Amino acid sequence: MATVTERLESLRQQIEKGKTERARAEANLESLEKQRAEIEAELKELGVKPENLDAEIEKLRGEIEAGLAEAEGLLKNGENMPTL
Repeated sequence: MATVTERLESLRQQIEKGKTERARAEANLESLEKQRAEIEAELKELGVKPENLDAEIEKLRGEIEAGLAEAEGLLKNGENMPTL
């Protein structure tokens, strides 16, 4: 059975560990909040509201797909053309 001193030391170590983990979590939160602000600023420059981001991504995906389909169609048509 652990002595009172050992139990107190164990509690002290657990408290210190908790303090360290809290400080790490606070630092991570601060970093993530800074990243969020930077991303929101970039979105604002692009004229995209954060709440419309999913819709904007889908719109861009559609544009990419359309562009790829067009390029593939042009290449396919170009393959059938006689060479000079």
